[in-house]
Order: sequence, then structure tokens, then C-alpha cells
Amino acid sequence: MRYTDTRLLDELAAAYVLGTLAGGARRRFERLQRDRSDVRGLVAQWEERLGRLAQSVPPQQPSARLWRAIAARTQPAPARSGSVSSWLRPAGFGLGGVVAGVIAASTLFFAAPGLFVTSDQLAMRSGERLPQSYVGVLTDVAGNGRLLVSSLRHGRTLTLKVLGPIASLAEGERLVLWAVPAEGPAFAMGVVPASGTAVSLLPDTSEKLLSKVSRLIVTRETASAPAMPSAAVVLSGNCAKLW
Repeated sequence: MRYTDTRLLDELAAAYVLGTLAGGARRRFERLQRDRSDVRGLVAQWEERLGRLAQSVPPQQPSARLWRAIAARTQPAPARSGSVSSWLRPAGFGLGGVVAGVIAASTLFFAAPGLFVTSDQLAMRSGERLPQSYVGVLTDVAGNGRLLVSSLRHGRTLTLKVLGPIASLAEGERLVLWAVPAEGPAFAMGVVPASGTAVSLLPDTSEKLLSKVSRLIVTRETASAPAMPSAAVVLSGNCAKLW
């Protein structure tokens, strides 16, 4: 398999972090991570997302009734001597075994999370440290923050989050995000959504694209693939490195 489909890589990264990617597929994906920084970036993104979900769930103490039910499903009753079922019944097999495993793993995760994640990941999940990223907050002429731009340092995706109403557009117009390097011409990064959040693919890693970029701007454009930004600048802001 050639791992060139970004959507497939994202799905594999999600399954890997969730723990549902198993066997040979998991081993192949781990080898792929060692060789490709963009895959490691996707894994880090999913770890951050799912880490926030884990933090939002309060720990629950299983009731005695639940433990008895688990024991009843996973611990076979003593078989009568000579019973055929005593030879055929696999101990701990079935849904009960899966439930018991999930509960045990969850309990261990909350009790000793360091066994499952690195210290860097724990720091990011606790808010003590942010993942290495390129970030920009673009403002309008009045200084109001309107657009948040972010990309992991070695990632291949760009996230655009609209923070407030930007500008009304005429028919055929669209808002385009541009990266402005300290030296050299500006280049387009993607189309800004009208609202909400949008994720777009990058032609290369953000490290290669943004390492020498100091400014980000948004302009009104009518061309489908403009070669350079128009003079109609709507938003602007610095491109910052978070590391």
C-alpha cells in the first residue's frame, strides 16, 4: 500500500490513537511514523483531541453490582465432574471479557497515565505545554481578532477558525489566506471559510512552508487561482512559532 492519501493517513492515525488499529496494520503504521514526520504530526493531533475528551470525562467508580455482573460473565461456574461443557467452555471469552478489559485499562489509564503517553503529551493535555505549531491571529482594520490560523510544525494540514464576521462578499468573490515571507513573493495558503472551522491540505510540511514567513494576510479575490494578492487586504497578522 502506498500511503499517499491524506484522508487515509488521518483515519489510520485516529484508529492508532484510539487503539483500534491492531496486528500487522498497527506495526506497519508504527514503522511509517518513524519514517515520516507528517504522520507523526497527524498522530499528535489526534492525541491532543482525544486527550481533551478524556479530561472532560469525570472518573467513575464501578459499583459492586457491576463487578459482580462482570465476574458472572467472565468467571465460569465450577463445572460438574464429567460435564461436556467443562471441556468446551473457554474461560473469560465473550463480551464480558471485553468489558472487563476495557474497565481495567481505563482504570489503569487514569491511575497511571504515564504508562501510556509520554511526558510531553501529558504536559500538552494538562495545558502546561502546547504542541509545536505555527499560529497566527488575524485582525481587521479595527484590531478585532477575526481569524485563527494554526498548523503543527511538521504537519501537512492547515486549520482556519473564523472568530467573528469578516467581510461581506460580492458575487464571485472569496477570501484567500496568503503567507508573506520576509524575502520573496507571497503565496496562497487556502480559502477562508465564511464561518466555523475548515481544514485544508498543504503541498508540503508547514515547517518548510512557514519557517521564513513573518506575516499572514487575507484578501478579496475573484480569480480561481490568483498568482499574487490583490490590494484589497481584509485581515492581517503575524505568523508566530510556538516552541
